[in-house]
Amino acid sequence: MANFLLLVWMVSVAVFLLLELIPGDPVDSLVPPGSPEDVREAARELYGLNEPLLDRYLSWIGGIVQGDFGMSLATNNDVMALIAERAPVSLELAVVSMSVALVVSIPVGVWSAYRQGGKFDKVATAATSATLAIPSFVLGILLVFVFGVQLGVLPILGWVPFSEDPIEHIKYLILPVLTLAAGECVLFTRILKGDMITTLQQDHVLSARARGLPTWRILVRHALRQSSFSLVTVSGVVIGRLIGGTVIVELIFSLPGMGSLVVNSILSRDFIVVQAIVLLSAVIYLVLNTIVDSAYPWLDPRVRKVQAS
Repeated sequence: MANFLLLVWMVSVAVFLLLELIPGDPVDSLVPPGSPEDVREAARELYGLNEPLLDRYLSWIGGIVQGDFGMSLATNNDVMALIAERAPVSLELAVVSMSVALVVSIPVGVWSAYRQGGKFDKVATAATSATLAIPSFVLGILLVFVFGVQLGVLPILGWVPFSEDPIEHIKYLILPVLTLAAGECVLFTRILKGDMITTLQQDHVLSARARGLPTWRILVRHALRQSSFSLVTVSGVVIGRLIGGTVIVELIFSLPGMGSLVVNSILSRDFIVVQAIVLLSAVIYLVLNTIVDSAYPWLDPRVRKVQAS
């Protein structure tokens, strides 16, 4: 816990200093262009921008500890309220994309490893290689062109909350999810396949095959669990990255998530909003990595024995 809090504090210092070093005066977002210097100085005084750096950091982090992320410089709205409004969109997009990627990649990776060199493995390798060669923003545009423009079966821009219309909500979610899940699916499949190939050559798996155990039991019970170390580790990093910012996908499909909020805040030099989102994203990363580390003993009893000794 002490290490976690130390890392969070180090991240908060880095985020605060990094955005302080970005060129540009935050006052430009507070007053009209060409405003007199006394007006600009009054704005600095009002928002505490003329205070020493250390005082501003202590005021900023002290407010965050109490749940106060400050007020937006551009809109004068509560930053936490802005994030709370946008976060559900990014969170849902990340979780659904992650789930789709895992549901597809786990059986494909397991069976490709079991039938290495076979027809299924060749088709899966070709498909993942082709997908890997397409950047996510290009894939998103292709999906929009095919399913939105040519076929006209799915909406291409905007967002409908689930509470308003569940069916339309799912329709608006399909293309962004496919865009995000495709790249992660390739990553997960390749990682799992590589680890499964190694595990399938180990003595306990060969022994299970010699005893005539069903294939599904060998793959799922004796090989998959032990081969999940890398997959779990990467999944923790990926879900944190997806939640923290799906900027390109949100811009392509005009989704009201945190990614688009970050972009708009940067363009308007609303550094308080950017600082809050970056810090929250970093904390999410740290929490997920802590959960991943805690899962290792559950995945492999040998880790429990090492920790116990």
